Amino acid sequence: MKPFRFGVNMRTVVSATEWAARARALEDQGYSTLCLPDHLAPMPAPLPALAIAAAATRRLRVGTMVLNNDFRHPAVLAQEAATLDVLSDGRLELGLGAGHMKSEYDEAGLPFDRGGVRVERLAEAVVILKRLFDGEPVTFHGRH
Repeated sequence: MKPFRFGVNMRTVVSATEWAARARALEDQGYSTLCLPDHLAPMPAPLPALAIAAAATRRLRVGTMVLNNDFRHPAVLAQEAATLDVLSDGRLELGLGAGHMKSEYDEAGLPFDRGGVRVERLAEAVVILKRLFDGEPVTFHGRH
């Protein structure tokens, strides 16, 4: 049986210094993971903020809770996630979702398709990401 882990989901950043100190404090308190949500709101972009947290700590895992699939092309996300995973010595936990807030789609100028379509796009993106993470050239022909 794996040991039970505790994580924290944070959403505010004042400065790099303060953010790094908060990440170190979480690690010192025994938390295993620091996660950031992904919203088009006054909050940090998850991947750069997690890179700072990973650089400031030694064991703390960093993760997304969760990235909106429709806001990122899978090839670009694969490169960014793989880079963050390498720079954090394998401590990235990548969470992806199909998106759920119509207001964010409106703000981004993206169509807010019905849930089933968003889930289909997410499923295709997961296939692409897994193939890219395997390190092989990828050709993909999907519906979306």
